[in-house]
Formats: sequence, structure tokens, C-alpha cells
Amino acid sequence: MQASLQVDIVAYGGSIPHEAVLKHRSIHIHTMAQPRFINLLPKILYPVTLLLKAFIQFTMLLWFLFVKVPAPDIFLVQNPPSVPTLVAVKWASSWRRAAFVVDWHNFGYTLLALSLGRNNVFVSLYRWFEKHYGKMATGSLCVTKAMQHELEQNWGVSARVLYDQPPEFFRPALLEERHELFCRVKKDLCHPIGVYDIISRELENQEPSETLFTTKTNDEISLKQNRPALVVSSTSWTPDENFGILLEAAVMYDRRVAARSEGSDTAEISEERQHLYPNLLFIITGKGPEKEMYEEKIKRLNLKHVAFRTMWLSAEDYPLLLGSADLGVCLHTSSSGLDLPMKVVDMFGCGLPVCSVSYSCIQELVKDGQNGLLFSSSSELADQLLILFKGFPGNCDALLSLKAGAMETGSSGRWATEWEDCAKPLITQAVSQNAE
Repeated sequence: MQASLQVDIVAYGGSIPHEAVLKHRSIHIHTMAQPRFINLLPKILYPVTLLLKAFIQFTMLLWFLFVKVPAPDIFLVQNPPSVPTLVAVKWASSWRRAAFVVDWHNFGYTLLALSLGRNNVFVSLYRWFEKHYGKMATGSLCVTKAMQHELEQNWGVSARVLYDQPPEFFRPALLEERHELFCRVKKDLCHPIGVYDIISRELENQEPSETLFTTKTNDEISLKQNRPALVVSSTSWTPDENFGILLEAAVMYDRRVAARSEGSDTAEISEERQHLYPNLLFIITGKGPEKEMYEEKIKRLNLKHVAFRTMWLSAEDYPLLLGSADLGVCLHTSSSGLDLPMKVVDMFGCGLPVCSVSYSCIQELVKDGQNGLLFSSSSELADQLLILFKGFPGNCDALLSLKAGAMETGSSGRWATEWEDCAKPLITQAVSQNAE
């Protein structure tokens, strides 16, 4: 943590934070209870549910911000969610005479529009609240230059760009860490999504000293030469991430590899056989409403050279998985077109190259052909998988080149630098301005 500040975090529970956060003496977490009964209300009452949820959140926030949390010098609120968070924090900052800084990660009204539609009256009302109270902040941070321009031109908000950076524990995994991780998740890998696939068959015949990717002989750990390529994607299983693109690309890869390995003995096919294409294992992490729907689709794919696993990892194991993978895939399209996926930032921290869906501002993070590749369709993604994994693991120059670029991106930016250059000056200014 920077500048030796005392930090109080008010947030909903759910997944357990990383041990580095839990054990930090200067970080104090205040967890709000999530009212479960709201999720049980019928969909026909969705507008009522939104209002009820906002009211309960508002009441809880007021209790924490006015009473339970020690009086701060500054309230730093991440947006979205905007309603009722911005209102509650603005009121609390006025009551406790603290500075009020908004960290704009996206626009909340665009997320609401995914389910209600852009022209819905609730979306328009949400946007008004977000803009009205966002303009009241003492200072503002945002995550892209594109968002900075939008805030300045159309919202009347002057924001400083603070690019997200990976924590220090996002790094390439050591060989021993990889072996231990794959030993821990072996049971999860053994249980396919309703099918008996290539990974299931391979795991059946393994010795206790080996994993799907590594083997241990006389205390020496090494990577298997015939291992599958490990592709990781993290998703919230929501409509703003079209997971169907990845499934279609996987089917195309599977069919093309099958055709090339079983095809006719033409000169072209014979040449391609010299560059073997590996089996692919996609590990998809995350929780969300569309997970079961896509798992049902995966069951019906009947793939020969591709397998899928869905799982939820601890905050300690997730960075190790990224640091052990060969490629990351990001399906984030951004509801506003103005934010960047934090998952890609974490992947770069682990030196993991990324294939990402292309949208308006993604090139502020993913440099096409340098640290990753951009795609707009499932066929483009399938082509990229074939290009990158041709000759895997030893002769895949295209993949190794992107990995070097990802390593450079991950090592060039960390929170310490970004804090000193961008966040600290704005926060110092906001506190001084508020004290006047």
C-alpha cells in the first residue's frame, strides 16, 4: 500500500480477498451484508426490485459511512455502482468534512441499459443521478483517455487518467508453483462438463508424481513436451461478454486440427503435419448468471482436440493460474466502450499474452501484434489460435514474441509508479482544497 495511509474499505462480501490484503495492518475491511431475499423476487417485479435494492444499499451505506467507519480525510468511491453509492458518499463527505474523489471505471447507466434498454426511463434517471452527483466530486480519476475525453466533453467533469496496474502477486509462476497448483486442481480437471474428453482420458493414466502439464522425477520438476496448451479466460458470465464467440472458435480450431491430422496425404497436409497443433484446455474462471447456460452448450460440442473446464479459484491460486497459462482470452466488450478489462491487466502482470475482443479504446491496453492480438469474430479468434499454437510448445515463435511483449508490459507498469505519478498528486490536491 502506498504512502503509509490508513485505509477503510466498505464493500459487499462474496469472494475472499487476497491474503496480502487481509493481513495488511493498514487495511481495514468493513463488509456489508447482501440482502438475499431480493434475488428471490419474480422478474415481473424487476423495477420494484431495483428501487428496493437501492433503498437497502443506501441505508446500509449511510450507517457505515456516517457511524461505523472512522472519520477519513478523503472518501474514494469506485463508480459504478452509482446509485445509491454516489449520493451516500457525497452526503457523508459533507457531514464529515472530507474530500470526495470518484474513480470512474465505467458508467453505471450503460450497465443498466444492458438489461433494460437505452431508452428506458430508469436508465435515463440513473444517468442523471450519476452525472449530477459525479460532478460534485472534489476530484476525479478515470481508467482511459477515451473516458477522460467523454467526461470532460459531455459530463463537465475534469478527470485524471489512472491506468489500472496489477498487484505484485500477479507474476509468472515458478515451475514448482505450477506443479503444486496443478496437483491442487487435479480433481477439478478430472471432472469434465458432462462429457468424457481428451483431458479425462489423459488424467486417468497419470502417475501420482505427474500432472497434466508437469512431471516430477527425483525432486526435479519439468514441463511435459506433449502437454496441452493452457488457455485461460476469466468471465462474469454476463451479457456484455459474448462467450459464444469462444465456443465457436474452439469448434473451428478442433475441426481444422482434426482435418489436418486425419486428412489426405497431399504435399500441403504433409508439410503441416511437421508443425503439430496441440490439444487445447480452456479453463474458464468466474461466477455469473449465464454460466449454466453455456455449460449446457459445452456439453453438446463433442470436441476431439479441445476441452473446457469451469472453476472458481481462491485469490491466491488465480494469479498462479494466469502465471502458468500459455494464452489468455478476453471477451469483454465494455457497456460504454470506454473502460478497460482489469483481467487483461492481471494477465500482463503474469507475462501472459492475450487475444482480446476489439472495441473502441482497447488499444490503450492491448497493442495488436506486440503484447496480444485483437479479434472481432469467432473465425478471427480461431485463426489466431492456429497461428499462435503452431509448433507448440517449442517452435511457436508467434506466441513467444507476444509473450515477450506481455512481459515487458507487465514489468513496465506497477502501482507504485502509477500512484506517485497520477493518484497521489490528485488526492493531495483534493484534501488540501477541501481543508480550505
